[in-house]
Amino acid sequence: MNVRNLYKTKPGKPHPLGATPDKKGVNFSVFSRNATDIELLLFDEHDDLDPVQIIALDPKVNKTFFFWHIYVEGLKPGIHYAYRVDGPWDLSLGHRFNKHKVLIDPYSRGNTTTLWDKDAACTAESNLHKSMRSVVIDTGNYDWEGDKPLNRHMSEQIIYELHIGGFTKSPTSGVKYPGTFRGVIEKIPYLKELGITAVELLPVFEFDDKDILRYDDNGKPLYNYWGYSTVAFFAPDAKYCVLPEQGSHINEFRDMVKALHKAGIEVILDIVFNHTNEGNHKGPTYCFKGFDNSIYYHLKPDNREYYLDYSGCGNTVNCNHPVTEKFILECLEFWVNEMHIDGFRFDEGSILARGEDGQPMIHPPVIWNIELSEALFDTKIIAEAWDAAGLYQIGYFPGYRWAEWNGRFRDDIRRFVKGDYGMIGQVANRIAGSSDIYMSTGHLPINSINFITCHDGFTMYDLVSYNNKHNLANGEQNRDGADDNYSWNCGAEGEANKPEVEELRERQLKNFTAILLLSQGVPMLLAGDEIKRTQQGNNNAYCQDNEISWFDWTLANKNKFLLRFFRNMINFRKQHSILHRPRFFTGNEFNERGLPDIMWHGCNLNNPGWDNYHSRVLAFTMGGFENDKIDLHVMFNMDSHDLDFELPVVIGRKWYRFADTALKSPDDITEPGKEKLVTKNKYQVIKHSIVILISR
Repeated sequence: MNVRNLYKTKPGKPHPLGATPDKKGVNFSVFSRNATDIELLLFDEHDDLDPVQIIALDPKVNKTFFFWHIYVEGLKPGIHYAYRVDGPWDLSLGHRFNKHKVLIDPYSRGNTTTLWDKDAACTAESNLHKSMRSVVIDTGNYDWEGDKPLNRHMSEQIIYELHIGGFTKSPTSGVKYPGTFRGVIEKIPYLKELGITAVELLPVFEFDDKDILRYDDNGKPLYNYWGYSTVAFFAPDAKYCVLPEQGSHINEFRDMVKALHKAGIEVILDIVFNHTNEGNHKGPTYCFKGFDNSIYYHLKPDNREYYLDYSGCGNTVNCNHPVTEKFILECLEFWVNEMHIDGFRFDEGSILARGEDGQPMIHPPVIWNIELSEALFDTKIIAEAWDAAGLYQIGYFPGYRWAEWNGRFRDDIRRFVKGDYGMIGQVANRIAGSSDIYMSTGHLPINSINFITCHDGFTMYDLVSYNNKHNLANGEQNRDGADDNYSWNCGAEGEANKPEVEELRERQLKNFTAILLLSQGVPMLLAGDEIKRTQQGNNNAYCQDNEISWFDWTLANKNKFLLRFFRNMINFRKQHSILHRPRFFTGNEFNERGLPDIMWHGCNLNNPGWDNYHSRVLAFTMGGFENDKIDLHVMFNMDSHDLDFELPVVIGRKWYRFADTALKSPDDITEPGKEKLVTKNKYQVIKHSIVILISR
């Protein structure tokens, strides 16, 4: 090892944490309560086997309380660095210090994985030549051109969940840099034309995509594709960058955010604070385990060698320890202040509600500090309000501003559209913003994130094409993934080649889309549903970095009729404020035409048949108020027979048909101002279809 003393040092400052460059050098600071010695390793290049300089931090000079710090003179952004941390190896106390393990900076803005070998990080021996390296990055050297978070009101959001890599990785995308942040920029015109207002990105924080999870039946290795196993929380993932070796992580990501903002599209990040990729007691040591395992993770109180696993992923982050809480808050504020992010979705967010003893807290500090942070006050915060250990907090997640992925909306609407009995009461509640879940606790319709599909589960086309999951490609003998998906294949499993089956499937796709975009709350769409993207029945494609998961851009032309339906429904929702009310319905607010804010029906007016278990029909009328010039009448027929629905009388107006999902394109949905006059006082709604009327 040829180590040179290239750089002079000063004691440095304990704050801020991480590597902070200025004109004269770089300040380094890390936290460790129980370490006895720390070394800073400096590397010229990302693939250097050995450091050019090793700097020992003297606890008498370079330690303030439990923050270890040093200032390196003359150091420039772009240099690579890592740490080695020594301390007690005492599993009874949860200490796993190992002076031989090379660690990345928890606050690093970028890392490189050229030499990374996970297996080497799982042993007690040195992994110097097989370790990750952090990169010193100057976050201040960027021209935002006046950009800032858009701050669109939550009630106006139409969220589009997508995977950065999968969105443009397919050769059909035709982009210059497939599978990258720059690839997304090239597809912004498509997103803008679709009409969505925000993209929710599956994890972009650095994760380990080199770890072989298992092999499929053909011997092909399977890797982490979704990214729900974070390695570094301040660093955009290198695989989505074009020039990561040059430390371009931050600016390539910013370029994408800035371009999306110029198109009026917000950026929401799916983030994973519930666990890390360091896994259980057999997992690798590359960061938190090596800096202070007993602080950052929940450990079993009777045997602290082992980890409490509320996440289902081997370990659980101790989110409400003050140091970890500080880390989470500073991470979020970094992404908002430095990266202009508009919002966050917290994977297994209920883990943030667990105290240091692992039990749910009434007032968990980290959740309330996120809610009340001045820096995050205009930032969207969305919780997946459950965890893998059974904590389920839909409707009572701590705080008031937090929106929640509403799993009950998904399940109830799926069951209704497939034709289950006994669903009309629940469906009415979902359409009304799930007031039965949120109203009594002082929440609002915007607390409900409504969705039919998401990355985890069937695509919408698979939802109407498969009765059962088909996950053999995942190499787990079809044991993984949910068994009960409330799906219906419409008469044939998978590819049907029967016109009548495909026609029914297309109608069901339009039914799901219409209900989602007609419901109070915040709708979220899964990327590709608008063009019939399929995963061939795989409802857990977390390890499928291939055509199973990728967006097939040829479908945009092949299924342009469905794409048009999505666009028109999105535009319809955006045009009419009655579809995204700020408050719940009362039923006793009447407009000048004598219509209340909402009125429920069945086939007969004012007779929804709440007590009729076998009813599979529902209708409602919404009166327009203030700036909304239309009234709305919607009829759902999920029965197996065509049925006549009575139409209400609107004083001084007539009904016009905006959409009928039973009709072929382009008659299934009209362009604004071209709605079709309805001349009769009844409307026949075809089985398994939805009709939307407006008054004029």
